[in-house]
Amino acid sequence: MSSLSGIGGRLYRGETSIDFIGKRRRWYAISGLLILASVGALAIQGLHLGIEFKGGSSYIVTKPGVTIEAARAAVESTGIPGETIIQKIGTEKVRVQTAALTSEQSNQIQDALASKLGVTIDSIDTQIVGPSWGKEITRKALYGLIGFVIVVMLYLAMAFEPKMAIAAIIAVVHDVFITVGIYALVGFDVTPATVIGFLTILGYSLYDTVVVFDKVRENTRTITSTSKSTYSQAANLAVNQTLVRSFNTSLIALLPVGSILFVGAGLLGAGTLKDLSLALFIGLATGTYSSIFIATPILAVLREREPAMQALAKRVNARGGAVPNADGSVAAMSPMGSTVVKERRGPRNQPKRKGRK
Repeated sequence: MSSLSGIGGRLYRGETSIDFIGKRRRWYAISGLLILASVGALAIQGLHLGIEFKGGSSYIVTKPGVTIEAARAAVESTGIPGETIIQKIGTEKVRVQTAALTSEQSNQIQDALASKLGVTIDSIDTQIVGPSWGKEITRKALYGLIGFVIVVMLYLAMAFEPKMAIAAIIAVVHDVFITVGIYALVGFDVTPATVIGFLTILGYSLYDTVVVFDKVRENTRTITSTSKSTYSQAANLAVNQTLVRSFNTSLIALLPVGSILFVGAGLLGAGTLKDLSLALFIGLATGTYSSIFIATPILAVLREREPAMQALAKRVNARGGAVPNADGSVAAMSPMGSTVVKERRGPRNQPKRKGRK
């Protein structure tokens, strides 16, 4: 921990610096590949919506040693058409999900499960959701998501500036898109708990982004009057100064969520915990990545297009505003964050003066 603290101190003072802004195209490429993979997963497999959204019937049978094959054989013996999803929950439970059924068809499946699996009908936990109720839940979830984005944009525009709001929303959309793609890839059901997880990761992603943006605003408050560095240089310093804090916060948040995902869902078989914890785990990781590698570079690109910032970059470069590297060479950043290495200068490069006679 002491070494990590030492690195954090050097990053904060600018003694050590990682060029996040200048290498933004590399981060964009990584995000582009992840988004393409998400699009492929959504196109090929799609999202597995739970019965709360599409409607249907769910039957949970509790019996030691129950198997998916036995439950499937019981459902197929009824001859009722339609898609059937059978999942094992823990070691003693199996869940059977079907499309919307009539009361007579639902009773047939209950009788078949009780007869084939050797349990009583009263011990079968049955849940029936109508299609209209599922559509209502879907509509409310979309309204909540749209309202959340609008409120966040208004807050960021008033608390910071409009371009910071745009960069933050792009980062949030990036996080949600990748999380949804991974959900489609692993085939987990999308339930109301999943929607809650999505809204939670939106809030966390914005929290981490706001922390970085607040430091960016502090570093750029008087940047045009001092003319010591360009906007990209000041923004890059802000990311380095908050890097250790973002890492520590994310790690502390991922540890309990990871325990819920791998212990609660994996070992105990709690389905709701699985739906919520997977969305949180993926979202926390992508939210940390986007606040550092996506949101701040996008903000720097948007601000560097302003005439005032372009004039500032010309003044800084004309005055030789640069930061020395570890080898003694001098590197100056262009307005868009690319690095220009200047000639190394020092006493050894100066011509020796002859002694006076």
